[in-house]
Amino acid sequence: MIRIANGQGFWGDSLDAPLEQIRRGPIDYLTLDYLAEVTMSILQKQRARDPRAGYARDFAAMIEQGARDIVDRRVKVIANAGGVNPAGCRDAVAAAFERQNLKGRLKIGVVTGDDILARIDEFLEHGIFLKNLDTGEPLSSIRGNVQSANVYLGAWPIAAALRQGADIVITGRCADAALSLAPMIVEFGWQPGEWDKLAGGTIAGHAIECGAQCTGGNCQVDWRTMQDFAAIGYPIVEAEPDGSAVVTKHKGTGGRVSVAGVTEQLVYEIGDPRAYITPDCIVDFTTVQLRQDGPDRVRISGARGLPATDMYKVSISYAWGWKATGCLAYAWPDAYEKARLADRILRERLSRIGLKFDSIHTEFVGANACHGPALSGAPAADIAEVLLRVGVRSHEKGDVERFTKEIAPLALNGPPVVTYVGGRPKVEEIVAYWPALIPKKAIQASVSVEEA
Repeated sequence: MIRIANGQGFWGDSLDAPLEQIRRGPIDYLTLDYLAEVTMSILQKQRARDPRAGYARDFAAMIEQGARDIVDRRVKVIANAGGVNPAGCRDAVAAAFERQNLKGRLKIGVVTGDDILARIDEFLEHGIFLKNLDTGEPLSSIRGNVQSANVYLGAWPIAAALRQGADIVITGRCADAALSLAPMIVEFGWQPGEWDKLAGGTIAGHAIECGAQCTGGNCQVDWRTMQDFAAIGYPIVEAEPDGSAVVTKHKGTGGRVSVAGVTEQLVYEIGDPRAYITPDCIVDFTTVQLRQDGPDRVRISGARGLPATDMYKVSISYAWGWKATGCLAYAWPDAYEKARLADRILRERLSRIGLKFDSIHTEFVGANACHGPALSGAPAADIAEVLLRVGVRSHEKGDVERFTKEIAPLALNGPPVVTYVGGRPKVEEIVAYWPALIPKKAIQASVSVEEA
């Protein structure tokens, strides 16, 4: 049995969680998942401004704080913090160890090959059209606007780095569950083709990849009785050689590990539960069995797997246009009525100016923003306050900029009792998502391992 902890569910998660996972008790591996689809485009922009950037900077800072613990406790760390610059992340981590007088004590592995931005034209010329999975359009239709393109690599390159002696493995884009599956492959000697074991490891990795979301955080069931949210514990998987596992957390931490909570996490972002496709295997979630195995312990077993496909998924981001969102808060009495009138006034003024948008969307926060009028019905007449939030998007930046100048004036030339003005909204570039597939034979992952 090995213990694999997760300390980050996204870039922006708790800064203390990884250190707590290392220091609170014995673990063999610490995994950290920093990357979402939009994160890749943000990192690409950062690297365009500074060649040294493009990775999750929080990771290097965490490593510096926990360097001595990582060395003394012999915890191996696996993170996709490399973003679009894994080499830069490696250098930052190595510098952190050197500042802590630990130079040469560990080895750092780096997995690359996921970033295909520079190869897009090559692929298009060879008939790999990277068609949009949702629309079927070829990537050539938006080629000039592409900002990032990354393949979801699997667990085997990470496993290769571990086998070469890496104590810390830094990757770019990879499947989230691969971070946890890789150490199982290494420790248990699993081979390609052992689909049920790989499926079990993938399920375990999927259970903990979003951090505290499986230990009581963001949990719809029993949230009122959740123990000590402020000190919520992050998840740990106790993995077994047969592919089964137990999800748990450190003793003395808050939150709760329950069948209901783990179930909520397992159905998160899976699509067809009978065929959850990953780079390493296909998992049939309908075969998975969960049972409470004691306080804060949920046993996962029975996962069945199918052969992996011959394709990788590709996450591509591209510039679509511009957007801005402005806010005004209206107070009782008649707050909802005032907000609705302000929205009508704003739209009429925009029309008179001659502005046209690809989309204009209004929400009345406090009245119907989450569910819409069809579900929430008419708001109470005596509702205390309503936040009017209006957003626009357009390919014309100038139109969006003019919109931002029409919100604040409503505080004095519109309905009464505005208690909050968000000022002039910021015009932001819209980054759109383009999912595609690419043959695995077209991609070659690379692994390097060096002393820290």
